[in-house]
Amino acid sequence: MQTNLTGSSSLAVSKNKAQRFVEELLARADITVNGAAPWDMQILGSGVAERALAKGNLGLGEAYMDGDWDAAQLDEFFNRLLRAGIADHVNPSALLFHVLAVKLMNRQNKYKAWEVGERHYDLGNSFYGAMLDERMTYTCGYWKDATTLPQAQEAKLDLICRKLQLKPGMRVLDIGCGWGSFMSYAAEHYGVECVGVTISREQAEWGRERYAHLPIEFRLQDYRDVDEPFDAIASVGMFEHVGPKNYSTYMQTARRCLKDDGLFLLHTIGKNQAGSPDPWIDKYIFPNGEVPTLAQMTEAFEGVFVAEDLHNFGPDYDRTLMAWCERFEASWPTFAATLGERFFRMWRYYLLSCAGAFRARDLQLWQWVLSKRGIVGGYQRVT
Repeated sequence: MQTNLTGSSSLAVSKNKAQRFVEELLARADITVNGAAPWDMQILGSGVAERALAKGNLGLGEAYMDGDWDAAQLDEFFNRLLRAGIADHVNPSALLFHVLAVKLMNRQNKYKAWEVGERHYDLGNSFYGAMLDERMTYTCGYWKDATTLPQAQEAKLDLICRKLQLKPGMRVLDIGCGWGSFMSYAAEHYGVECVGVTISREQAEWGRERYAHLPIEFRLQDYRDVDEPFDAIASVGMFEHVGPKNYSTYMQTARRCLKDDGLFLLHTIGKNQAGSPDPWIDKYIFPNGEVPTLAQMTEAFEGVFVAEDLHNFGPDYDRTLMAWCERFEASWPTFAATLGERFFRMWRYYLLSCAGAFRARDLQLWQWVLSKRGIVGGYQRVT
C-alpha cells in the first residue's frame, strides 16, 4: 500500500490501514486473523499485510516462506480465500512487469523451455521418489474407485490407455514423459512400444535405467523437434509448460506425428478465465509455466483436431496433492539437512495452496481425446 505521509506515526497509520483492510477481506472468506479455526491466519512476524497487498500471492507466499504467518490447514485457508474471490480485490501494481512479460515475451521458446527441467524436475529422483508413487507419477490421480495414491495413479494410467484404445504392437508417443509412468504401464499392460520426450536429464536417466527391460525409449528432446509417425499420442501434465504463444506449434507437431486414424490424449490443468500466471508459482515452482483456459485450448484445436471427448476430474487433484503432501512431510527428515526449513515451507505452500485451488474449483483437470478427422460413427466414451 502506498502513502504520501512521512514519519513513524504516519508509517504506523499506514500499517494499521493495511492490516484492517486485509482483515476485512479475509472476514469475507470466514477467515479470522489470529483466530481459533484451523484455517485461520496466524500472524507470526511483521509486514505480512503490506507484502500481500503490494505483491499479491508472491508477497503472501514469500512471507509464509519466511515464517511470518501460518495456518494449521493451509489448504482450507486457500479454498476459502479463492471461493470468496478475495484475490479480485487485490491489484498489486508491483507485478506490472510480470504481467507485461507474460503478454509480450515467448517465455516457453526452445531456449527457455529447458529451465523448468533444471530448476524443478531435476531436484533429485530420491526427493520425488519419497513423495510420489512407485512409478513416479507426477500428475493427477483418478480416485473414482481408488482409496490409496498408488491405486489412483494406476487407475489414471489405465484410463488413458483405454481412452487411446491401445493394442499390442502399436507405437505410442509420450510428449513430456516424465519418469515414464505412462509408457511403462502401457508397455506392460497393453503390449505397446513407446517413445517419450522430456526436458529433464534426471527423469531420462532414471527412466532408462528403471525400464531397460521394456520397449520404451527416453529422449532428452524438445517436443518441437519430433517428426515421425505414431499410432497414438499421449501428453500428460506437460501442456502447462507450452505457453499460449506456442499452442499452435504444439498442436501442429502432434498432428504431423499422429497417423490419420490415431487418437491423441491431452491431460492438462486448466483455469476458468484468462490472466497472468501466478507470480509465486512462476518464481519458485514452475518457471515460465502457464495454465490454459478452455477458450485457448479450443482455439488451438480449431482446424487441427476434432475434439472427441472432454473429461474434467479436477477435484481429484485436491486429493492427489494432499496425498503428496502427507508423503512429503513424512519423508522430510531425510532431506531437512540439505534442503532447509525455507524449502520445506515453500514446498508445503506449493502443494497445499494448489490443493485449495482445486478444492475451490478455481483450477480444473481436463483430459481431451482428439482425432485428426473425426472417428467414423463416433467415439465411445471411457470413464
